Amino acid sequence: MISFTVVTCTYNAEGELQRTVDSVLEQTFPFIEHLILDGASKDGTLQIANEYKQLSDELDNGHVVKVVSEPDNGLYDAMNKGIRMATNEYLIFLNAGDGFPSPETLDDVNASFADGEGHPGVLYGYADIVNNDGSFLRHRRLQSPSRLSWRSFKQGMLVCHQSFYARTDLARLCPYDLQYRYSADVDWCIRIMKEGEHKHLPLKNVGIVLVNYLEGGMSIQNHRASLYERFRVMRHHYGLFTTLIMHLWFIIRGVIKR
Repeated sequence: MISFTVVTCTYNAEGELQRTVDSVLEQTFPFIEHLILDGASKDGTLQIANEYKQLSDELDNGHVVKVVSEPDNGLYDAMNKGIRMATNEYLIFLNAGDGFPSPETLDDVNASFADGEGHPGVLYGYADIVNNDGSFLRHRRLQSPSRLSWRSFKQGMLVCHQSFYARTDLARLCPYDLQYRYSADVDWCIRIMKEGEHKHLPLKNVGIVLVNYLEGGMSIQNHRASLYERFRVMRHHYGLFTTLIMHLWFIIRGVIKR
């Protein structure tokens, strides 16, 4: 049996948070810790979070909900706080508006383990994109490969951040690098996979959709700056020549698919 810590970082997210907490509350898997880390919102976000915590406590479903509201230094700083606070084995980052595809999602992840199988450094799967109403829009364009390594991200971020479940012990060794404002998640995933390889831990594709994520995240809203940061991340991990070649291929691929 494995356990999960879900981390949801919020700021003025009253229009999106309810769908996320409902999705976690509905999970039939019992070993879930849900950390809601709010950056001192000025709208109704904190009220939604506290009402959710109260309801979860009353249901006594095995879930533990913790709510913290205080100023932070942005999304990735809040995520680092979640890494430090987490007490369960695997980390799941769900933004406000994201959710699990079904109430059995984490049960299905747990059931994917064979008897006696060790616990990989990363569990990963597929992702679908939803709109503001939570309705399905499309499958994510980049889909997770059957085999994954840190070198795979030369081809782009093949695994959605929200469907990349890292072991908490690895994450504590690899906090988000706050020099990146929009693409620290890409760098983080690569460093987690490198650390897992160093420790001879496999990466496991659980073979299911792990998240319905809300279209239009922070990197989309800041597209140009995000692309520049991703180039810096790739250059750091794969070298300038490889990064230039891969970006040339990205351009060609984009023209072909039009």
